[in-house]
Amino acid sequence: MNLYEIRQKLNMGYNLKDIRLRVTFYSRVSTDHNEQKNSLSNQSEHFKKIIKANRNWEYVEGYVDDGITGMSVQKRDSFKRMIIDSKNNKFDLIITKEISRFSRNTLDSIKYTRELLNNGVAVLFYNDNINTIFPDSELRLTIMASMAQDEVRRLSERVKFGMKRAQEKGVMLGNNQIYGYKINKEQDKLIVLEDEAKVIKKIFNMYIEKNLSFNKISKVLNKENIKTKFEKKWNPSQISRIITNPKYKGYFCARKKEVIDYMNKRIKINEKDKWIIYKDEERIPVIIEEKIWNKANKKLSKKNKKEK
Repeated sequence: MNLYEIRQKLNMGYNLKDIRLRVTFYSRVSTDHNEQKNSLSNQSEHFKKIIKANRNWEYVEGYVDDGITGMSVQKRDSFKRMIIDSKNNKFDLIITKEISRFSRNTLDSIKYTRELLNNGVAVLFYNDNINTIFPDSELRLTIMASMAQDEVRRLSERVKFGMKRAQEKGVMLGNNQIYGYKINKEQDKLIVLEDEAKVIKKIFNMYIEKNLSFNKISKVLNKENIKTKFEKKWNPSQISRIITNPKYKGYFCARKKEVIDYMNKRIKINEKDKWIIYKDEERIPVIIEEKIWNKANKKLSKKNKKEK
């Protein structure tokens, strides 16, 4: 049954549940926290039950994106597969919890609901009570999508403000991503991981004493099967970040970069005069002696000047 016929039936007083349709669902959460994973599972099970409980509807396996932002479809593989499947006439209706689950980007919300309609597929935003099969849905969708997008903007501003205040107070921010340390949030300090600290020292030694390039250093580490913090192979940019990180000489350092566009998460690298940096060996134990760190960075600075 095409959208025109479905719309006619609805205008005649039929309920959507009274019409024979092939129905699927789309679910998404934007983090991989356990509580969000539970929410995702609950969303999926809820819509699966709703669809299967209706004898007029044929259940089509749903589409789920886990831990992916709603500001862009770039990394939402299930969403993109759903759009492709709509072109191949695999379903007539998509049920999703609310507009913010479908997209937090107003333009994307309109773009993809229009594309789905062109493919003969309507979207039912369950909590928002918006069904794109109706002519007036786009106005309501635009308003609700704009509100969802603006909530992301306001959240981004609140996070940015909070981080700025925390950095100015010297609060140790992070989530154990810095190689060589783990963060003790209760004591607001870093703790040295000895095995990783040995690798840090090895990197500085190869750069200063053996005069190896970042590319060659990463090859040596990979050949020795030494993994990064995330159990992956090393690359030159990771070596560069280690050489230039003042934390390894016991310095607090913040505001090296900042998000300048909440829509696409574009990051700007700040000039050094905008950094917050000072010696803090009490909370940031030294892995590399300051004179060795300075020697490595002086060498890197000369190299960069030659390349310009």
